[in-house]
Amino acid sequence: MSYSVEDFEDQKKFRLFLTISYTDLIGFVFDYLKRKTWLTYIYWFFCTIFLCFSIFIRFRLRGGFAESAFLLHSLTGMIILPLAFIPVHEFLHVVPYFLSGAKNIRVGMDLRQYLFYVTAHKYVSSPVQFIIVALTPIILISAALILSVFIIPGLWKWSLSLFLFVHATMCAGDIALLNLYIVNKDKKIYTWDDVDKKEAYFYEKVE
Repeated sequence: MSYSVEDFEDQKKFRLFLTISYTDLIGFVFDYLKRKTWLTYIYWFFCTIFLCFSIFIRFRLRGGFAESAFLLHSLTGMIILPLAFIPVHEFLHVVPYFLSGAKNIRVGMDLRQYLFYVTAHKYVSSPVQFIIVALTPIILISAALILSVFIIPGLWKWSLSLFLFVHATMCAGDIALLNLYIVNKDKKIYTWDDVDKKEAYFYEKVE
């Protein structure tokens, strides 16, 4: 069942249990990444695997290329590609929002917190919708990068494997938001944002 923002005024059906200000997103991310759940264990496990994978690729390619070429591809994988793919990452958040019926989708950034975000103004997301929106970029981009490392020859294997690791770390905010659902697994959580007020609201459905 879909809900509107007005439905959450009924305190007999919904209870507001968390409000996140956009100005404190970094604080929220660090807080929920530190909370140990199966999700955070899996996330850090894959970050470690991706790092080890990139190191393995580096050793496989050693001796065949000039150090200057390795340096250039290191910068490509750690800086250039992560910056270039920010619009792609955010677009992959937009798509499931749009397909679920959200109309007023907004993309924003807070350079003081080094954060980019996508949200739908006053659009209520169910748990399933929110999980799909959060996971789409990390799953699709990671899968595409792993495939590319095996297909594309030469030093691009190194830069793409580095990018695979860096992109995973860039998804920390998405994982922190999902961990909110895991930590509160006893609650059926609905969420919506007021972008004008720069606040996100999380409600528990009262059974």
